[in-house]
Amino acid sequence: MSEAAAPTPAETDPAELEAGRLLFARECRFVMGGVALKDLPDSSQTEIAFCGRSNVGKSSLVNALTGRTTLARTSVTPGRTQQLNFFDLSGRLMLVDLPGHGYAKAPKSLVDGWNKLVRGYLRGRPTLRRVCFLIDARHGIKEVDQAVMKLLDETAVVFQVVLTKADKVKAAELAEVTERTLKEAKAHLAAHPEIAVTSSHTGLGIPELRATLARLAAGG
Repeated sequence: MSEAAAPTPAETDPAELEAGRLLFARECRFVMGGVALKDLPDSSQTEIAFCGRSNVGKSSLVNALTGRTTLARTSVTPGRTQQLNFFDLSGRLMLVDLPGHGYAKAPKSLVDGWNKLVRGYLRGRPTLRRVCFLIDARHGIKEVDQAVMKLLDETAVVFQVVLTKADKVKAAELAEVTERTLKEAKAHLAAHPEIAVTSSHTGLGIPELRATLARLAAGG
């Protein structure tokens, strides 16, 4: 496969790109970090959750989407996000940063507690419209990801695969992992038919993902 075969974001209507830009230019504020289902905020807003393996770039993606550098906490230490973090995008959309699955630098009992919290949230949150399921473009879908994707199938929560750190791989490798990831995702009933290829560092795919989320916020 040649370098020219590298994927590029699917063409998006300019009006939708502008709607996404305007939405994410609004004020976005941290609401709370929940460590128990009973403590989660009541919300009538559409929610979008960000899910993925530890250190896959969830917080970095939230920061890139909102144009902030410190809104969501980032760290090179896997498992840094230890709660469900809620961010209110100007009363239009609630962004939820979930604890990373697969690994966390913490006692097993605590990790098990995080996993139970996430599962409970996915099963019982009526305002949750979509999960952005982040996959590191350097590694593709792993076995631990498949387990969470199966849970999303069981709970009928629509998820869209978002490849992160696309700037970290060569064009030919990115094209190959994109094709392979799309094929694997199609095996899941809850999977959205398109995947997003992004880089929080270069901005690749960020405007297109904003446009997608803006459509959901508008009820599309």
